[in-house]
Amino acid sequence: MLPEDMAGNRPVLEELSRKEESLRAACREKGLTPGVVGMFRRLLMSFYGAHGRDLPWRRTRDPYRILVSEFMLQQTRVERVLSKYPEFLERFPDVGILARAPRRDVLLAWQGLGYNRRAIALHETAGRVVVECGGEIPLDRATLDSFPGIGSATAGAVVVFSANRPLVFIETNIRRVYIHFFFPGAARVHDREIEPILERTMLKSRPRDFYYALMDYGSALTKGSRGPDGSLLRGRHGNPNIRSAAYSPQSSFEGSDRQVRGTILRRLLPVGELTGENLKSLAPVGADRLERILRGLERDGFIKRAGGKIRCRETPEASGGKGSFEEVRNPPAMRTRRRGGR
Repeated sequence: MLPEDMAGNRPVLEELSRKEESLRAACREKGLTPGVVGMFRRLLMSFYGAHGRDLPWRRTRDPYRILVSEFMLQQTRVERVLSKYPEFLERFPDVGILARAPRRDVLLAWQGLGYNRRAIALHETAGRVVVECGGEIPLDRATLDSFPGIGSATAGAVVVFSANRPLVFIETNIRRVYIHFFFPGAARVHDREIEPILERTMLKSRPRDFYYALMDYGSALTKGSRGPDGSLLRGRHGNPNIRSAAYSPQSSFEGSDRQVRGTILRRLLPVGELTGENLKSLAPVGADRLERILRGLERDGFIKRAGGKIRCRETPEASGGKGSFEEVRNPPAMRTRRRGGR
């Protein structure tokens, strides 16, 4: 959505639209010259200065809190994360407490965010951080990238926002901005085409603020910015991410296996155990489909089945067979905890 102070403010939107058109015209005529790079940075940072969002994960430099926010924001709207983020951190204020928590507690705290596999990945990552890194989130991109649920973009974001290092990473809002400005009319734009432009345009003296600005501008370019005022910001380009090679329309949630999985977990987590009869009434789908869904939940680490009942899998298990539950509870690495790097 457009920032509240911009929605309906026609003069501001018209001025922003003129600046966008001037930048695109200069880029078409001259290419990515230092002058065009300067125009882009000024437009972006002036927008951020006037309309930047005040978000709780931007008020911290704690890598753990930033890591939690990045997991939550992977596939969930900011508005929903805003309500769940402080609740989760109150329940699990540091990586050690999260690592030692029963999986059921973590999943219960995650409810409302969707895509529950992220909660398991975050839980397993916390266990590996305790066992392998002495309880300190490593601010090394390659190490972070090796943990469950963390790809290159999340690893880059954690390092940039924690340590203010000028690394290149691309997520959906960043991608949207670069396609909007630098790939007019292009189809199937690959991230590898965006990366060198991001590298050249990055404000390396202020990478943290630069990425915040990109994300806020990209958010304002979303499909949700509708109507006469919103369309001025987006021009006539619609949602630029549709032209990304990474774009994939989301399948319908209603009636999907994902919906059934979510229904089962919402009923299971508060009580800890369900019988086969419970499941039949809870998830009125065919026996073959239900069996496939239960196998998936078991494979993904949500449940265990025995004696016709399903139970929450309580033991946090590190990915790739590294680390045991006992090591998470009593980590030897804590005796030689790493220092520095924050």
